[in-house]
Amino acid sequence: MSKLTTFHMPLGPVHVALEEPVYFNLTVEGETIRKVELTSGHVHRGMEALATQRNLIKNVTLTERVCSLCSNSHSFTYSMAVENVLGMEIPARARYLRVLAEEIKRVASHLFNTAIQAHIIGFKSLFMHVMEVREMMQDVKETVYGNRMNLASNCIGGVKCDVPPDMLKYILGMIDKVEPAVDEIREIYATNSMVLGRTRGLGLLPREDALRLGVVGPVARGSGIATDVRKDSPYAAYPDLEFKSITHDGCCIHSRTMVRLDEIFESFKLIRQCCERMPEGPHCVPMRQIHTAEACARSEAPRGEVFYYIRTNGTDIPARLKWRVPSYMNWEALGVMMRDCAVADVALITNSIDPCVSCTER
Repeated sequence: MSKLTTFHMPLGPVHVALEEPVYFNLTVEGETIRKVELTSGHVHRGMEALATQRNLIKNVTLTERVCSLCSNSHSFTYSMAVENVLGMEIPARARYLRVLAEEIKRVASHLFNTAIQAHIIGFKSLFMHVMEVREMMQDVKETVYGNRMNLASNCIGGVKCDVPPDMLKYILGMIDKVEPAVDEIREIYATNSMVLGRTRGLGLLPREDALRLGVVGPVARGSGIATDVRKDSPYAAYPDLEFKSITHDGCCIHSRTMVRLDEIFESFKLIRQCCERMPEGPHCVPMRQIHTAEACARSEAPRGEVFYYIRTNGTDIPARLKWRVPSYMNWEALGVMMRDCAVADVALITNSIDPCVSCTER
């Protein structure tokens, strides 16, 4: 490799690929990337330390603010970890209500990521169309939960508020409207020459590298790895519900996109089952006495596995709370995906892992 044609290109921490700060040091030969080094830590908020200064109930609110698109997954998983450490079992209705909120959130998250992909490609009309469809899911969240992003639904022992039958009927009606619109979007992403030209065969993450790096979520499933916490370690109401874990083996941006779009239809199935099979009974139980113990919990957020660990010391303030987010596992895969790609493809490849800097650095 000639020294005259090889140089280092700094990209970030503020750049077009992300609205959050992360620094890429690219080793470039001409217009081709040969090596990628990532440096993060620009938005560290010390949230794990903050968690040891608040009681168990206040930390439900704190964990929901770790990330915006996966906010419900964090309070969901944290609540499960606390329930595990206290030996609590939540009511059947609460288990279904938690899954309902989680899948509504997953649909909106996947639509947002595919919309941003169209934006980066330069397909502005597709971007606006996908965001318009996503807005229907935002309306569902606002109507049912009162919020468009942080649903504030989960609590220790179940969920804060019940969802009455008329709201369940409203959700089903909205899903009937959104589903055909998403089907049209999926057809565009699967067949449009402009989309295929910018995504198929680009940002390759071979299955062997995906396994070696331990990637999770749609990034792993886009490389043919059938890992899904909802199937591998069922929780809440998922053991009672029928759905498929979607995989594609193209190992490229297009495969990861199609995984997300196909998963939306599995989420529709789950939402319908929750609404139609919703058990009667309470939606929350009181907390138990706190003792010294430790426990963990995991769930499948829109981006992949979220893992929470908690250790209590007999008081209502945890001695330790630690979590691992999916973007933390997926970041290193960018080094493989970007190798031998053009500099112009950095933003598109980065978006394909659906990154979240704030939750990674927390």
